[in-house]
Amino acid sequence: MAGGVLAGRRAALLLLTGVELIVFLDVSIINLALPTIGAKLGLGIVALVWVSTAYQVSFGGFQLGAGRASDLLGPRRMFQAGLGIFTGASLLAGLAHAGWLLIGARALQGLGAAILIPAELALLARMFTEPEASRRAFGVWSAMGAVGAAGGTALGGVIVQGLGWEWIFLLNLPIGVAGLVLSNRLLPADEVDTREAGRRLDLPGLVTGTGCLLLAVYVVTAATEGGLGALQWTLAVLAVLLGAAFLLVEQRVAEPLLPFRIFRERNISGSAVANFIVGATHVPVFVFVAMYFQEVHGYSATRSGLAVLPIALISIPVSRMLIPVALKQVGPRWVLAGGMALMTVALLMLSTLPVDAAYLTRFLPAAVVFAVGLPACFVGSTMPGVKAAAPEETGTVSGVINTTQRLGAGLGVAVLASVAKDRTAGAGGTHAEALVDGYHLAFLGAAGLAVLGLVVALTVIRPEPRQTGQPADAPEPTGDPVTAE
Repeated sequence: MAGGVLAGRRAALLLLTGVELIVFLDVSIINLALPTIGAKLGLGIVALVWVSTAYQVSFGGFQLGAGRASDLLGPRRMFQAGLGIFTGASLLAGLAHAGWLLIGARALQGLGAAILIPAELALLARMFTEPEASRRAFGVWSAMGAVGAAGGTALGGVIVQGLGWEWIFLLNLPIGVAGLVLSNRLLPADEVDTREAGRRLDLPGLVTGTGCLLLAVYVVTAATEGGLGALQWTLAVLAVLLGAAFLLVEQRVAEPLLPFRIFRERNISGSAVANFIVGATHVPVFVFVAMYFQEVHGYSATRSGLAVLPIALISIPVSRMLIPVALKQVGPRWVLAGGMALMTVALLMLSTLPVDAAYLTRFLPAAVVFAVGLPACFVGSTMPGVKAAAPEETGTVSGVINTTQRLGAGLGVAVLASVAKDRTAGAGGTHAEALVDGYHLAFLGAAGLAVLGLVVALTVIRPEPRQTGQPADAPEPTGDPVTAE
C-alpha cells in the first residue's frame, strides 16, 4: 500500500513538473523559430514581435487573478482548466496559417500558463506536506524552472531544423493530453464549495488588477524589444491609473483579490521581492550571452542556443541531489543566499569575458557556477512564501510571487539592455570590443542585483523553524496519501 502511494505521488510530481517545463520552455523556445515563421506566414517584424510578446503579456498579466481563482475554485480544477487552454492553444498555434491566428493562439497559451503555475504550486504545497517530501518536490520543481529558462533557446533551433516550426507547439500536445487524462487519478480532489466562489470573487479587483498587470507587462516587454513610443507611454499611464483604482477597490471589498495583509508575513513579502530580483538577474544573462556568441563570435542562432545548454543539463542533478540536502541542512533562506552568492560570482566571471574568449576555459566555468546557483535561487525565493501562506491563500501567494518574477525579468532586460547600449555607443576600439564593453557593464549590473538578492535573503526571509518531535536519525515520511476521486 505504501509503495503504491509513493509511486502515485512520484507520478503526480512528474506530471506537475513536466507541465511546468513546457510552460517555461514556451517563453524562449519561440525565439529561434521567428525568422522561419516570418518567411512561411509572410509576417513583418512587428507581427513577429507580437508572436513572442503575446505569450509573455498574458502569462504575466493573468497570474494574480488565476491565483485567487485557484483558492476559490480549487487547484486541481484550475490546473485542468489551464492545461486544457494551454494544450488547445498549442494545437491552434501549430496549425495556424495566418499571423493573426498564431498571435491569438500565443495569447491563449499565456493565459493557460498563467492559470497553471499558481495551481501547480498550490498542489505541491498541499500534496507534499512532510519536510523531506516537500524539499524533494520543490527541488524537482526548481530543476524544471532552470531547464525551461536555459533549454528553450537550444531546443528551439533543433526542433525547427529537424521537424519544422509548427512542432515547437505540437510537441506540447502529448504532455498536455496525458496530464488531462491522468490528473483526476493523480492529483488530490478539491475541497472547496464552488457555489460560493462567484459571490466571493472580487470582480472589480479582478478587472482593475488584471488590466493594470496586462498593460504593465506589455509596456515592460515593449521596452525590451525596441523602446517606448507614444502608445506605450499612454498605456503606461493607463496602467498606473488602473493600479490606483485597484488599490482603492481592494481597501473596500470584504474579500479582496489581493489581501494586502499577507505582506505582513515577512516570508511572503520577502519571496515577492526575491522573485523580482531573480527574474531581473537571470533572464538578462541568457539574452546577453546569446548576443555575445552571435555578435562577437559569429555563432549561428542555433549554435548560440546550444552554447548555454550545459546550464540546463547541470541544473538537473543539482536540483535533484544537492538542493534537497541543502534545504534539509540549512533551510530555504540560506539556499537562496547561497544561490545569489553563486550567481554573483558567475556574473562577475562573465563580466571579464574578452572578445576572443575560449568556450571551455572562460565561458564554461562561469556557466557551471551559474547552473548551480540558478535552481537554488528558484527554490529559495519561492518556497518560503508558499510555505508561509495559509492553505486557503496558497494560490493567491503563488500568483503574486510568480507575477513579480515576470515583471522583474522584463524590467531587468529593459534596463540592462539600455545600459549596455549606452556603454557600447560611447566605447572605443573595434565594433566587437565596443559590444563586449556593453555586455560587461550589463553583467556587472546583474551582479549588483544578485548582491541585493543576497541582502534580501539574509535580512527579510526568516529562518525555517526546526521540526521537533522526531529523532535526528529517523527517516522522514514521504507525505500524506493523495486522495483521488
